[in-house]
Amino acid sequence: MRKSLIIVLLIGIGLGLWVLASVPADSAAGGTITGVVKFAGDPAAPKVIPPTKDAQVCGKAPIYDQSLMVDKASKGIQWAVVWVGGAKGKWDGKGVTLDQQGCTFRPHVLAAPPGKLTVLNSDGILHNFHSHGKKNPALNQAQPGFRKKMEVEFKQAEIVKITCDAHPWMTGWIVVSEDPYIAVTDDKGNFKIENVPPGTYTLEAWHETLGSTKQQVTVKAGETAKVAFELKK
Repeated sequence: MRKSLIIVLLIGIGLGLWVLASVPADSAAGGTITGVVKFAGDPAAPKVIPPTKDAQVCGKAPIYDQSLMVDKASKGIQWAVVWVGGAKGKWDGKGVTLDQQGCTFRPHVLAAPPGKLTVLNSDGILHNFHSHGKKNPALNQAQPGFRKKMEVEFKQAEIVKITCDAHPWMTGWIVVSEDPYIAVTDDKGNFKIENVPPGTYTLEAWHETLGSTKQQVTVKAGETAKVAFELKK
């Protein structure tokens, strides 16, 4: 009888450990925030920028002014940044990369942790990486065509504008954030932030030409909170 009881207990413990091992470590640790950032009003079509230099490379495909990209059907705003104020966490440790391709910065807006990031030159022509921050020292580094890769560093959290002195239409943004609970909207204005610690936070949406807006959001473990922002000129 005692042996049978011990066997049953061991089986029960083993099943319990198996169930725990089968559940992702972060499945109950945090929640998810999903949402959309929309434009209030009727958006204009994005302007095409004629390249005034290195047309053999820069003119291979149309270059659009990406300072306000709005999906006509949904009015979702691309390249808006949404982050969770006060939520503390660590980035996953993967490297962050910015490319210069087609004489544009790709992506146009990049979220990155403080530290080093890789800048690529896929065009094979002279580019010049120029940063315009307030907390981080300005960077002004030439990247000739043969220099396919280089590293730059931003130690302080802030929104940094970047330009290319060789191609004046090239503009982008690097949003340096201490915490990983940040997202950049896609071409429909959608975003998703995962594994946010449970709590009530101030969620902020920012766009380079439309400014920012805030709202509160409550995150529960294992659940999804849905939010919607609207920005206007």
